[in-house]
Amino acid sequence: MTTARPSPPFPGQNMEPPGLESRMNPRPEFKAAEYRAAGKLQGQVALITGGDSGIGRAVALLYARVGARVALVYLPEEQSDAEQTETAIREVMEGQAKEGGVGSSGVLLIPGDLTDPEFCRSAISQTVEEFGRLDILVNNAAYQQHLNGLEELSEEQWDHTFRTNIYGYFRMAKAALPHLKAGSCIINTGSITGLEGSGGLIDYSATKGAIHAFTKSLAQNLVEKGIRVNCVAPGPVWTPLNPAERSSEEIRDFGASQPYGRPAQPEEIAPAYVFFASNADSGYITGEVLTLLGGETRAG
Repeated sequence: MTTARPSPPFPGQNMEPPGLESRMNPRPEFKAAEYRAAGKLQGQVALITGGDSGIGRAVALLYARVGARVALVYLPEEQSDAEQTETAIREVMEGQAKEGGVGSSGVLLIPGDLTDPEFCRSAISQTVEEFGRLDILVNNAAYQQHLNGLEELSEEQWDHTFRTNIYGYFRMAKAALPHLKAGSCIINTGSITGLEGSGGLIDYSATKGAIHAFTKSLAQNLVEKGIRVNCVAPGPVWTPLNPAERSSEEIRDFGASQPYGRPAQPEEIAPAYVFFASNADSGYITGEVLTLLGGETRAG
């Protein structure tokens, strides 16, 4: 750990779902100043759901730094965060253009709702129409809402969580598949809750467990096509998803129970997505669920 990171106690964030990164204090760290880019995704195109903020923003910026053009999918109410992400990416790409890189036209914003099947298909079509190809699909968008117990969990919330977190992943992967080729990849965002469960996140944890099984099953299904499918499963990460649906008291000690004593910053998670996207790094890896837990270990 070469850089000091924000640690508990955190102030109340005073947000409602889905939450805006621009309103967080402290702001999530996503620029990964210590990361050394090596052009591993030069000329490739990636679509990232939930790409406006949090892990998605950090992944988008790193992908741009290693040569990819990126399409960002996000909810319309997150437009301001998406535009800030776009600005950060364009700054990177303008710098690359001066050095013969992909230039400043390599980012596309696609607002919409992943619970809508037609939007999922449209997002893929818009990306291919804009960039002429699709090499990497990052299924990252998620919905979560803590509840005290099963008796509080409505069918409406159960349905919405599944429609966002697993139906959305399925629909995006299915729409993307005709455009993917050997060497392409799908990267899903799982969670430690999908492996260990969470008493306050019954529906969310169930979807994350489903995402892990979806990853492994789809990897087996697509291996003969040369399309790799992997999953990144973090522990607590300082993103809008968490403080937006927690009280000030609940967010105060967020991440304190990790051995590192704090949550991860998005820029600490994003390099795993570069690793899984790069055939030079992970060409022999498919069907894996990689946990990033700040010093916590787990069996199996």
